[in-house]
Amino acid sequence: MKRPGRDDDPDRLYTVTGGRSRSGTDAFDLVTLVVSESEPTAGMQSEHAAILRICRSPTAVVEIASDLGLPVSIVRILLGDLHAAGRITARHPRTAASADRLPDPEILKQVLVGLRNL
Repeated sequence: MKRPGRDDDPDRLYTVTGGRSRSGTDAFDLVTLVVSESEPTAGMQSEHAAILRICRSPTAVVEIASDLGLPVSIVRILLGDLHAAGRITARHPRTAASADRLPDPEILKQVLVGLRNL
């Protein structure tokens, strides 16, 4: 059984990212919402075009990685390319007003218990 992102050919991933191992920006965490600002164009790298199609509505980075079957680290590099070209916008789902508030410790405990039970 093939596991997306784990069994990918390293040469393919190297080609997809142009040999880069890190994104030039820290703007994309797992829950950052990404929205396309343009349509794919002829000659565009297939992964970039796929991201633009996926992100016609706000989509989390982790969802993009899942849809593409690529590791999140690779998707972050591709998103950095598109962001630098002005083809996508990104925003964290937390607003400035809620950024000052910490999550309720009881909820965090419940999440931890749920994760341990998995």
